[in-house]
Amino acid sequence: MTKVAVVYHSGYGHTARQARSVVAGAAGVPGVEAVPVPVEEAEARWGELEAADAIIFGSPTYMGSVSAPFKQFMDQSSKTWSRQGWKDKLAAGFTNSASWSGDKLNTLIQMAVFAGQHGMIWVPLGLPPGNNTSTARSTDLNRVGSYLGAMAQSNADQDADAVPPPADLETARELGRRVGEMAVTFARGRNALAA
Repeated sequence: MTKVAVVYHSGYGHTARQARSVVAGAAGVPGVEAVPVPVEEAEARWGELEAADAIIFGSPTYMGSVSAPFKQFMDQSSKTWSRQGWKDKLAAGFTNSASWSGDKLNTLIQMAVFAGQHGMIWVPLGLPPGNNTSTARSTDLNRVGSYLGAMAQSNADQDADAVPPPADLETARELGRRVGEMAVTFARGRNALAA
């Protein structure tokens, strides 16, 4: 069974909804076991991260960056980094903010650099941008128009039971599906090389 771990922090519940969609997308791929790992539990569940074939990172964008709890998780990974324990695992990322931009790209770049330092292989979203023509709709997949990872926009005056909107949750599901499919392919390749 190919394993995908989704490590995330959510301050108000919006990014947790996004994370559940990512997990569902990965788990929907035959042969994939996907598990959510809130950063508050990451240290106790480090073995699951070590055993994963892919790790998908998720954080809200606060002040143009990952949240402080997610950054703490990143810093806690230094022992794993020193022995390159995540080398050649797949990695991807997702983020959420209230503003359309909110400097979410910087958060995804921060995650991609983090993955690169660990020797991981970054998987981008793989969807064309939506909602960017006169005939497009706000219900399009990838309506925020990201390439590096999945972005969601949640109105600041709405609770997590109302936002992110369905299009952003489905975009997150597509990221999970893509990583799950690639993880299965990579695991088969590794097994073939080892045989």
